[in-house]
Amino acid sequence: MDLAFIPPAKPIIGDEERAAVDAVLATGQVAQGPQVAAFEQEFGDQLVDGRACVAVNSGTSGLHLGLLAAGVGPGDEVIVPSFTFAATANSVALTGATPVFVDIEPTFFCLDPVAVEAAITERTKAIMPVHLFGHPADMTALGEVAARHDVMLFEDAAQAHGATWNGASVGSFGSFAMFSLYPTKNMTSGEGGMVSCADDELVRRVKLLRNQGMERQYANEVIGLNNRMTDIHAAIGRVQLTKVGAWTETRRANAAFLDAHLEGVVTPAVADAATHVYHQYTIRVAEDRDEVVRRLREEFQVGSGVYYPIPNHRLESLTRFAPGLDLPETERAAAEVLSLPVHPSLDQSDLDRIVEAVNVVVKAGA
Repeated sequence: MDLAFIPPAKPIIGDEERAAVDAVLATGQVAQGPQVAAFEQEFGDQLVDGRACVAVNSGTSGLHLGLLAAGVGPGDEVIVPSFTFAATANSVALTGATPVFVDIEPTFFCLDPVAVEAAITERTKAIMPVHLFGHPADMTALGEVAARHDVMLFEDAAQAHGATWNGASVGSFGSFAMFSLYPTKNMTSGEGGMVSCADDELVRRVKLLRNQGMERQYANEVIGLNNRMTDIHAAIGRVQLTKVGAWTETRRANAAFLDAHLEGVVTPAVADAATHVYHQYTIRVAEDRDEVVRRLREEFQVGSGVYYPIPNHRLESLTRFAPGLDLPETERAAAEVLSLPVHPSLDQSDLDRIVEAVNVVVKAGA
């Protein structure tokens, strides 16, 4: 019997989401409107401890606008990890500022606070950690570094909806934080992003920037962009927001099963202060990682993902910001990590097959 393929990610779009879209289409008001405003309020109340939020058309737009609203621009440096999706550094470069890449700590794949402090210069404007794979960065240590050097702290929370650090929600620490609403994230709006902001003035600036620099039509106050979210996307996001909590608990249960049964690999660690939301279930393998990926797919029909095989500081588009830079933990992670399916659509037979596949393939390669 042919095995059905287990995808590494599987967006869940159901009848409620489709009904919500139809309801918006029936009103004839599909651009930014009441659905967006309601989504912003509900997202802030549920996921970022009541912070004000601004919806935009993508996670990358959220980072870009947050940086611009915080005053980042030419001559500034923003410290970022290299082991992340390129949007983190791209957004800094798009402001005219310089992304400064530093190494990660090896356990949770997040910015190493010691490396961050060593990289601070008189041009450092901010530190922007990524809560990678759904695990929070060490916001205690990073916050202390930022305070000692009087620099701002931002958060790339693209993968961390609902994660916490010392009981506080990610997205509630920095001057701003960005959450992605791309289809493969823990919740989606089809496409979009959400920016949580620490104060009313930052909220106002992000709203101006997303809407051509206008608060009132034709009264342009600043040079802005068209980064608005539509009511169609917001309607999807509002439905997903009612489900993401249960989906996250399923992700955690799936991760616990994998933790208990996988052999011969390094499973994801969780800091005592952290709540992990398992956007990805990322292991380390000592064998030829790419061969493991191939055999999981071809022999067991188990999909997986490699995030991220080329660190940002070695990408053709970004290497000019890091000539000769050596980031050993970043390089090691890029060569060893492998993300297994952990999404809420898995059933017990899927989980059993993932465990069997990894244990067989890794044992064979040992």
